Amino acid sequence: MLLDVLQWVVLSLVQGLTEFLPISSSAHLILASKFAGWQDQGVVMDIAAHFGSLLAVMVYYRNDLIHLLSGRDWPLFSQLLIASLPIAFSGLLFAGLIETHLRSAWVIVITSVVFGVLLWWTQRMARNQSLQLKSALFIGLAQCLALIPGTSRSGVTMTAGMALGLSKQSAARFSFLLAIPAILMVSAYGGLKLWQSPQAYDLIGVIIIVGLSFISALAAIFWFMKYLEKIDFKWFMYYRVLLALLIIWMIYANPQNPQF
Repeated sequence: MLLDVLQWVVLSLVQGLTEFLPISSSAHLILASKFAGWQDQGVVMDIAAHFGSLLAVMVYYRNDLIHLLSGRDWPLFSQLLIASLPIAFSGLLFAGLIETHLRSAWVIVITSVVFGVLLWWTQRMARNQSLQLKSALFIGLAQCLALIPGTSRSGVTMTAGMALGLSKQSAARFSFLLAIPAILMVSAYGGLKLWQSPQAYDLIGVIIIVGLSFISALAAIFWFMKYLEKIDFKWFMYYRVLLALLIIWMIYANPQNPQF
């Protein structure tokens, strides 16, 4: 039981601190269990951690949500709606494939490096363009790539936004708001699995993960948005490359370890 609690706490903090940083929370959730030698916690526990992050971003952007739900910002509402459609369809089509075949260390190695370099490269393309509906659709299509572990949903959507000429602040704001419908859809999928087989999951663990990931995610959002303009994304690229090298080292250092 003590080991279970330790795993829940670690996964919660990992999720909260990495969800809104462009380093892939899904990758870190998978790798945390692999490095510790824990059994893969499964998608439902991952989704519980994401749900805590969802609550955090809703609290941070509560004023924006009030404006959206009251109909006072229809342009932004329509942009978020059109950007959310691609991942809704691709999630339904490929959820099973991703859960079964793409939660691997080698996938994370490749996506960490590729999308880390793209994040750094598009930073220089950031300007002060306004977001258009077709741009929102492009960002929504890019978000579909985040279904692959190691990509980073916030990272790939900010990359797409900056590539279109959005400022870092605008790209991050739209990315974080876009997380709300995206994580809501993922949470609905996890809720359905929990409803179908409640005995297969530890409800206390789910509650702990949701609560701790909420607290850590809210802290991460405040920090990231406060220092965003001062942050050079090359540091996130370096981190992602080092993470990939660490994973490769772990793979070859433990060739008989089934975790890798």
